[in-house]
Amino acid sequence: MALSQPQFVDVLARINERKTVAGIIGLGYVGLPLAMACSKAGFRTIGIDIDQTKVDLLEKGFSYIDGVSDSVLNDQIGRGLFEASSDFSKLAQCDVVIICVPTPLTKHRDPDLGFVVKTAESIAQHLKSGQLVVLESTTYPGTTKDVLKPILESGNLVSGTDFWIGYSPEREDPGNLKFDTTAIPKVIAGDGEEASILMNAFYSKIVSKVVPVSSLSVGEAVKITENIFRAVNIALVNELKVLYDSMGIDIWEVIEAASSKPFGYMPFYPGPGLGGHCIPIDPFYLTWKAREFGMSTRFIELAGEINVSMPGYVIGRLEKALDRFLGTSLGKAKILIVGMAYKKNVSDTRESPSLHIMDALLMRGAEVNFHDPHIDFLPVTREHKSLANKRSVPLNGAMVRGYDGVVILTDHDAIDYECIAANAKVLVDTRNAIRKRGLSCENLVLA
Repeated sequence: MALSQPQFVDVLARINERKTVAGIIGLGYVGLPLAMACSKAGFRTIGIDIDQTKVDLLEKGFSYIDGVSDSVLNDQIGRGLFEASSDFSKLAQCDVVIICVPTPLTKHRDPDLGFVVKTAESIAQHLKSGQLVVLESTTYPGTTKDVLKPILESGNLVSGTDFWIGYSPEREDPGNLKFDTTAIPKVIAGDGEEASILMNAFYSKIVSKVVPVSSLSVGEAVKITENIFRAVNIALVNELKVLYDSMGIDIWEVIEAASSKPFGYMPFYPGPGLGGHCIPIDPFYLTWKAREFGMSTRFIELAGEINVSMPGYVIGRLEKALDRFLGTSLGKAKILIVGMAYKKNVSDTRESPSLHIMDALLMRGAEVNFHDPHIDFLPVTREHKSLANKRSVPLNGAMVRGYDGVVILTDHDAIDYECIAANAKVLVDTRNAIRKRGLSCENLVLA
């Protein structure tokens, strides 16, 4: 039952008049901010998530995402523009359906598209003529066409004839107050001309700028390229950090001086490893896809090896510092980790190197606690189940003095670095947090 041209025009008109209903599947760090952006743009929005706990919190007006305040959430609920649900049958009410589910790796570092597949199957059960279905999850080129499309077409409807498919990679940057969802240019692609027109019409009502590309696979490649760029450059400065340290050269001073060059250089900064859902994971989606074409991605894989090795490097620096300054072994030491989130000023611990470091220190026999102003207790994770529900300890002079070593892993702004610098017996700083604030510590070690 093909759509006639007048029907396509009607769908486009409904988008332009903001009469369409948007359905956002997956209400995490990408989906919930996007849902708020859609509703604030005037589109009635239904947020769907399989986690009933999230749905219950949202229905009560409580946000669990740093980038979405309770006041904004309640305002959209109060205006009747947003509702949360775990009921996928509500997709039948939606004109635009956007998929924002995780795309993790398996333990063998292969793509795990389980969430995308299950979501697509749920959409297919409620798919109707005239809907636009968009994938925003980061993935390898070809996923939308080769995985999503066949599932959606498993019934009697055909993409480009009865409904439309698009891809638009998420570009969220948690903790970045300058660039929220609506301020970040949005790459868009459609499966055919009509889909592209609808993608442009819808997203241009939500974000400040759209960037159309020629195909779904180009859109998918854009996101992978962005994350590989960061992963490779962070690996480079991490490797330089280790090399320059052996030469007695301060990597932070080198980067600061190099940044004075007004062309041909972009500063990246070392750290204890990579965290977050994107950069540590997404490059390996392309590595996996490359095998289909008989190619190896040596650059990407080497960058991954370097970044994965950083937690071990930090622990080695801590171990040497404890022995040098206190004559204490790591296995008998009491350690305070400062910062468990994967980046500053957020509460997100996904793939955080802090989790790896805490786990490794505990396995070595150390007594370990953490302080993080954004995290009251650690969530349950697949790889670090033993750390679940450990609580953040308060930060004060007496408490800091009670530890043999303090390790700064996340440089949140809301941390009393003066207290740490003045009271730490041994301080290992992986973020240059102490010196860049003009502070000093007697037994300070950069790592």
